[in-house]
Amino acid sequence: MSPGPVRVMIVDDHAFVRSAIRQALTTRDVEVVAEAASAEEALRVALDTRPDVLLLDVDLPGMTGIRLLRDLVPRLPDTRVVMLTVSNDIGDAVAALRLGAAGYLTKDIDADALLRAVRGARDGDLTMPRRLAARAVREIVAGTGGTGSASPEQAVLAQLSARELEILRLLAMGMTDREIGEALTISIRTVETHVSNILRKLDVRNRSEATRRFIDRR
Repeated sequence: MSPGPVRVMIVDDHAFVRSAIRQALTTRDVEVVAEAASAEEALRVALDTRPDVLLLDVDLPGMTGIRLLRDLVPRLPDTRVVMLTVSNDIGDAVAALRLGAAGYLTKDIDADALLRAVRGARDGDLTMPRRLAARAVREIVAGTGGTGSASPEQAVLAQLSARELEILRLLAMGMTDREIGEALTISIRTVETHVSNILRKLDVRNRSEATRRFIDRR
């Protein structure tokens, strides 16, 4: 059975931009079900509408898009939030990914690419330009420090090599084997080998259990 059209919500404070995005997404398998012009309005409408994909601007009046993302992701676990913004700042991209964004796109994206991104986001893809994704991954990996007493989960994860931990972190971000391979410039077969080793070392049955161990490490 077909999963039905992708239900999309647009959050942007400019009516003209919302109209342009809505027009770009007007197609048989994508339906714009809601819009909002502010973070406060978006929070209320999104909780009522529960879209499949929410396109969110970073720069909003009052509460920023990044702050809204922090509030939305835990409340809407089945909604994929994709940042759609003029900002190509790597700091914004990294912050969004760390807070659970399913992608980060800039508004110079063309209509066909935006449609592919929305469809991919609904299906679980990480929707980002390849070059920006690679930079964001490097920033996230470089920022993984931390000292102090280890939790039980941290002790288990200590069994992993630096590269295995790196790959587990990217799996937890929702990246596919292909996306991880492209970001780290290694082959898909190498990624699969690392994933098998991760599952064996953590004594888990599948990737979902492995990523849960990583998420629960604190």
